[in-house]
Amino acid sequence: MTPQELVARGFSPEWAVFLTSMIPIVELRGALPLAIHLFKIPWQKAFLISFIGNVLPVPFILLFLKPVTDLLCRMSLFKKFFEWLFSKTRKKSAVIEKYEELGLLLFVSIPLPGTGAWTGALLAYLMGLDFKKSIFFISIGVFIAGVIVTSLCLIGWIGAIIAICAIVIFVLIRIFS
Repeated sequence: MTPQELVARGFSPEWAVFLTSMIPIVELRGALPLAIHLFKIPWQKAFLISFIGNVLPVPFILLFLKPVTDLLCRMSLFKKFFEWLFSKTRKKSAVIEKYEELGLLLFVSIPLPGTGAWTGALLAYLMGLDFKKSIFFISIGVFIAGVIVTSLCLIGWIGAIIAICAIVIFVLIRIFS
């Protein structure tokens, strides 16, 4: 269901943004432009809603990922999925292996697809990082990403061009590395 459909069904634009910011991959990076440009929510309010929505799942991911994966991995389909997911996620872990929680902060603060709070929490779990430190550093990373995305949203088309160029460069680096 799209955010527009949520609003059409009676949700406020703020709730639609909040829920959107909780979705993996989309997270705050997608929720802020939605809030600022589509729903015309003032940037300060949009930032706060998106930040809280994006950070809220992190402790639950860190706390419940192991029991949930242990349970689901009893079925071969889920086992294959989690093996694929964990393998793909571990490939992103170089900076975290080197710098631990500071690396986690750097990773999450890059506002590109696949570098958000969900992936950060998954990496923190896979790397065995401290629970409280992970929440703290992921939150700071989300905050920094939010400042960057909000700034890009507020400078309009120039911000869109900068964001698109950054995504293209990121994808090319991933393809050729």
